[in-house]
Amino acid sequence: MTAPLPQVFKLGTRGSPLALTQAGMVRDALRAAHGWDSIEIVVIRTTGDRVQDRALAEIGGKALWTRELDRALLAGEVDACVHSMKDVETLRPAAIAVAAMLPRADVRDRLIGAASVSALREGASVGTSSPRRAAQLRRLRPDLRPMLFRGNVDTRLGKLAAGEVDATLLAAAGLDRLGRHDTGTAIPLDQMLPAPAQGAVGVETRAEGAAHDAVAAIDDAATHRAVDAERALLAALAADCHSPVAALAVHDGDTLRLRAELLSPDGAEQVSGEARGDDPVALGARLAAELLGRAPPAIRALFG
Repeated sequence: MTAPLPQVFKLGTRGSPLALTQAGMVRDALRAAHGWDSIEIVVIRTTGDRVQDRALAEIGGKALWTRELDRALLAGEVDACVHSMKDVETLRPAAIAVAAMLPRADVRDRLIGAASVSALREGASVGTSSPRRAAQLRRLRPDLRPMLFRGNVDTRLGKLAAGEVDATLLAAAGLDRLGRHDTGTAIPLDQMLPAPAQGAVGVETRAEGAAHDAVAAIDDAATHRAVDAERALLAALAADCHSPVAALAVHDGDTLRLRAELLSPDGAEQVSGEARGDDPVALGARLAAELLGRAPPAIRALFG
């Protein structure tokens, strides 16, 4: 017998301003779908929030954003958890499921500190914690110096304002959700393809039960399908936080078009491609195999 919904539905989230904004978006969507009044946002501090001086790949990868939220969800302390989908590992506990994704926002990166990548001064330092962004920058401009830059949006913008770097890169979706629509310049997708699942907000619940069914009512099927293809590519690559990989799936009628690129950390080597298909998981796996088959050894060594 399925357990009934609680009188107060609890949404777990990280405590950054962006995470709280995204949890508020999910709360509002659930209220609109079900007429609920009693939804509580529960802040759970993650290891990724506590450790800010090292790259994620050095201290445990994406699980640093999800481990504590998973524990609270499985223990029944919260009914659902809100995530930026690009921060969620591809291999998830069997008892947890992505019940819904909100409509996807702008997938592009924004450059803050210069009008364009080409406008950066010779040898400019660019703050980023993303191997993907660092490799793409080096491919475009080998003279640039990516520097480790972690923290929430305000922290990173504060470091930039203090002159710690010449420029930084942030996701357009996060800036827009925080009301910073005029901050930075969007980089065209033909220059910088985004991280898989960038711009997508997901809601996880226990795999079975009333909470899963209730949250599924707010799912945006088009976003979910596209992100599933991008995450399937990551899973088939066995990519981790050290692996510079970019991917974007878009709908072309009833078919998905998936583009992806794999890079060496210094951006000197790159392999890219695209594929079309109806099944998101099969599409991601097929393109991953095709890219790895063409990739030079320096790139293949980063996967699997």
